[in-house]
Order: sequence, then structure tokens, then C-alpha cells
Amino acid sequence: MSLFIDTTYRSNATEIMDDFSMKGELLRDTLDKLGKINKWLGGNHVTIDGVKQLLNNQDKAKTYTILDLGCGHGDMLRLLADYGRSHDFKLNLIGIDANEDAVAYAQELSSDYSELSFQHLDIFSEEFKSLDFDIALSTLFLHHFKSDDIKRLLKELISKASIGIVVNDLHRSKLAYGLFKLLGLVISNDMIVQDGLTSILRAFKRKDLESYSNQLQLKSQIRWKWAFRFQWLIRT
Repeated sequence: MSLFIDTTYRSNATEIMDDFSMKGELLRDTLDKLGKINKWLGGNHVTIDGVKQLLNNQDKAKTYTILDLGCGHGDMLRLLADYGRSHDFKLNLIGIDANEDAVAYAQELSSDYSELSFQHLDIFSEEFKSLDFDIALSTLFLHHFKSDDIKRLLKELISKASIGIVVNDLHRSKLAYGLFKLLGLVISNDMIVQDGLTSILRAFKRKDLESYSNQLQLKSQIRWKWAFRFQWLIRT
């Protein structure tokens, strides 16, 4: 079994999860397992920590609207709701996903959270452009797009976010690919293994994020986090 692969350039390969018509038990099992893997590898903390930084010294008398792009089954927003409740922040949390069944599942799982809502939307639609918000979250989402669409999306988010953007995405590296291939031996969902490897090949090196930041003249900060993540904070 070959563990390593050339990661010089971003891959254009598609992921199974890019099929937005996917639904049913396979989708729900995949979202559940992805949530557990993300939690186990510390990925949730990368996004939550980014939000904490952006909300630091903000007025707690105000209500802040946070969008989660590609929200899946809403686990990140439920964690943020818990954070807001325990730190006296008033949050209006909106999950956006292009998969209608994922949105339905997120709504089912979030019945105890009145501050959460979910919308079945294409992020490049006019309806999405009409949304107003303070912070946008992109957790394992940006790598699904080619560079031109990434820059197009970031321009739109920057123009609308009153505080900033938190990007939490994968580091494209041979070591990350090899380690995930080994981890795949104990994951009982072939789609997660296949998509996980593809995700790493579609992900970023620091120079990629720095290039986007320079081209768009962003006020941003890029930090490497375990496990093979970049936390990219963009302030508007």
C-alpha cells in the first residue's frame, strides 16, 4: 500500500459528498462519522477558537449573526450555541448547505436550540447574497472549490461580514495523506475514506492561502493547527 503521493498542486478531483442530491441513511451515517472524526482530531476547536478571537472585546449587549457555510448536520453551530450560552453572547446562528437532506437532518438534531436555523441555499445564488451577517464560518468547506470560485466567494463574504471570517481547512501534505490512509483502515465508511483522501489533495499549503490573501488585500492571519489544519482568520 502506497502511503504517500505528490501534493505539489491542488487536485481537481471531485468528492462523493459534492453530489448534493445525496440523502438517506448513507448521508446521515457519513455526517455522523465525519462529526466524530472532526471532534477526535481537534478540528472543532480550530473553528470555535477563531470565533472566540473575533468576538473578543465585542459588545455583549448586541446579537451577532454567524453563518456556517456547508453546515452539514449542524454540529459546529450547536457547539457555538453552547459557547454563546455559557459566555453570555447573544448569537443568531444560521447553517447554509446545498444538500436539502443535510439541512433537514440538522434541523432534527437542533430542536433544543432556538438560536439555530438552517437554509437550503447555493452560496453563489442571489438569495445568499441578500443575507446580512457578522461572521462567516468555513470549516472544511473552501477546499471544495477551484481557486477562482474561492476568490469570488471570499470577496462576497468580505463585503458582507461586519466582523470577519473564520476558515478552518486542511493542510495539503504527503504526511497528512499517509496518516489518513492509515486511519482509513479503521473507518467503517468507504465514502469517508475516499473523500477524506481527496479532500487532502484538494486542500491548501500556506502559500496558497497567502496568495489569496495578497490578491484580495485581506487583513488576515494564518496559523497551522493540529491535526494538519490551517486556521485562517480574516478581519473586515
